[in-house]
Amino acid sequence: MSKALTATATASSRQRFFDFLYKWGMLLTVVLLIAVFGLASDNFLDPFNIINILRSIAIVTVIAIGVSISLTIGGFDLSVGSTASLANALVISLFVWHGFSTTEAILVTLALCTLVGLFNAFLIVVLRIPDMLATLASLFVIQGVAMTYSYGGSITENMVLPSGEMAEGTIPAAFGLLGQVPTIVIIMLAVTVVAQLALSFTTHGRRMYAIGGNPEAARLSGLRITRYKVAAYVIASLLAGLGGILLASRIGSSQVNAGGGYLMDAVAAAWIGLLAGGLGQTERAGHAGGGGDPRGAL
Repeated sequence: MSKALTATATASSRQRFFDFLYKWGMLLTVVLLIAVFGLASDNFLDPFNIINILRSIAIVTVIAIGVSISLTIGGFDLSVGSTASLANALVISLFVWHGFSTTEAILVTLALCTLVGLFNAFLIVVLRIPDMLATLASLFVIQGVAMTYSYGGSITENMVLPSGEMAEGTIPAAFGLLGQVPTIVIIMLAVTVVAQLALSFTTHGRRMYAIGGNPEAARLSGLRITRYKVAAYVIASLLAGLGGILLASRIGSSQVNAGGGYLMDAVAAAWIGLLAGGLGQTERAGHAGGGGDPRGAL
């Protein structure tokens, strides 16, 4: 009898240990890596180096959280890089070509990025095209739109327009602050915290996990899967657009396919979040597909 109780207690302790690793393993790994690099290099923990690291990961983190949200409902958005490029071109052009204010340019850009998310949702939900194929097609379509809109070149202050005239608009100084420390780091942390809290502690977030874990069971339980899928792709496009805006603020111009280089990094970060964080939740739910984790992306 005592042996059975001991075995049960051991199994329970082992389960708690693995649950702890599922929940906090990512954070512990990051802390361990920081400690190792800090001991290996005297300059690693220098405040300027930390600032540079945080600034370098801010944009890709924001975009990766959007991918994570699409993974949460069992989908996958490959168009985020092109959406970021489009947002980069849009926001700078609204300043340089049309003289918009900072608030106006950002709101218009995010509104147009919302249309990208709705387009993706239409392909996936209404036309029932597999999400990877649909968003891969969107990637090329949006990339083409961005290149056509920007005339295949950079958009900068004092540029010569195709008509031969000189662009008179300027990029506001307030907009330039968005891409600088500490603002860009605060935005990254705020997006991460809000996304994590929304997914983990709200009814809608838990429903999104349920849809990603087992869509059929979620449908039979009365969840409106279509609405959550549309919301997930719209949010993914909005965050990709925000990433493009931060990129525009950081470099002060629009470059051809500027956001394309962030796609693979964002996808990799989102999948790490899925495997290291979300996978533990979905496995315990009996299904190993779906459940992105913004903490893992960060």
